[in-house]
Amino acid sequence: MRILVVSDIHANWPALAAINEPHDVCLCLGDLVDYGPDPGECVRWAMDHATYAIRGNHDHGVAQGIPVTGDIGFRYLTKVSRPSMWDSLAPEERRYLLQLPVTRRVTLAGKRFLLVHATPRDPLDEYLLKDPEIWARRLQNVEADIVCVGHSHMQFNLQVEGTVVLNPGSVGLPRDGDPRAAYAIIDDYRIEFKRVTYPVEATIARIEAMPWSQRAKEMMQHALRSGRLPGITSNPDALADVESGDDLGDYPDTVLESPE
Repeated sequence: MRILVVSDIHANWPALAAINEPHDVCLCLGDLVDYGPDPGECVRWAMDHATYAIRGNHDHGVAQGIPVTGDIGFRYLTKVSRPSMWDSLAPEERRYLLQLPVTRRVTLAGKRFLLVHATPRDPLDEYLLKDPEIWARRLQNVEADIVCVGHSHMQFNLQVEGTVVLNPGSVGLPRDGDPRAAYAIIDDYRIEFKRVTYPVEATIARIEAMPWSQRAKEMMQHALRSGRLPGITSNPDALADVESGDDLGDYPDTVLESPE
């Protein structure tokens, strides 16, 4: 079984459309909306292609009409872009966001999967990178072979006492210094990280046409072209939701044990 794992698409349709991977099952880990110019296309793609999908914090915020305050980093970009999200969605796309579960369990190819956007303790908002000690605490009493998470926009996998934590990175707005769309493939019990180049300038052209502030447009242009916000290396606090701008580096693929 070949499993496509995507997360953090953020209304960037050209990035999502560039993923052309044969697969049997698609897992979508949330955050279809906010930041980008094309939420409808991305939600519709999930409706048509995601075998199992869950809600991200941005999906929740858009679906519930939650306003955002703040004038730095990605929080500012959320504040600017969110008002245009709901109006851009068709009624059935809005209903899809509203009904997305916060967590989901599924068994695939003999492996128990837990899908959660952030962490099992705080499915929507807790921000956690590749820290084995903290993840070990978060995975206590979590019965799963593979925990699939998003939220940090950075690819990593981690073996924690028999459980694999997999983050496929962000399709629409990577934050690790590599602007290419990021995702993961699980094939024959092997996890492989993937990146694909997409027409970034097409997304930027669409952003230029949005009724957003010039500051927000310039921030998004920089983030899309560079894979991080301006000044983020020296000012990690510019990331919203207590998010860090540190690089994670590259990690080897994880090979999963085949079921007996």
